[in-house]
This record gives sequence, structure tokens and C-alpha cells, in this order.
Amino acid sequence: MSYTVTVVFGGNREYEFALHESEVAGTTKDQARSWLAKEFEELECTPSNPMGKVLVLDMILNVAKYGGESRFEQASDWAKKFAVVTAAALDRPAVRVDVSAFVVG
Repeated sequence: MSYTVTVVFGGNREYEFALHESEVAGTTKDQARSWLAKEFEELECTPSNPMGKVLVLDMILNVAKYGGESRFEQASDWAKKFAVVTAAALDRPAVRVDVSAFVVG
């Protein structure tokens, strides 16, 4: 199976990462969640729900938002890692992270 993670910052500003199964297979869901949690803290993200547990979807959206569009635009190593851990965390062949609408589809 292959994976596609698309990160959208509104309009036609979309950044697509095509990943082979072998790239994602080396990352467990727990490892993916740990990386997202670390980035969430380092980027000083604001939880969507300050009263409760931070869900993986919130982490994905906030890390993409606070990480900034330029990292995705440059297809940096960080952006590629984000795509890998997002695919591993959600285990879906296609993921669309719409930062502007704040929704994962």
C-alpha cells in the first residue's frame, strides 16, 4: 500500500507527499504519537480543548499550523517526517490535513 499526505494552507497552496509503504512501516502508532507530542510542545501549540486530552488529530493540525507553511513549501526533512508520522498515526492511504479549515480528512 502507498500513502499520500496532503497538507493544505488554503486556496491552491497544497503540498503533497507520496510515501511508499516501507517508509511508513518503520514507524509505529506510538512512535508517531510521540513525535507529534514532542513537536506540539516544542512549537508551543495551543490545545484546541484546554480542558481535556489532546487528540492525535489536534496534534496533527496544530503541528502543521505552528510548523508553518514554509517547511512544507520547501519539502524539508521535517515536512517529510510529518507526512510519515501522520500516515503512521492514522494508517489511512490518503490523508488531507487542511490547516485553513482546521480539519483532517
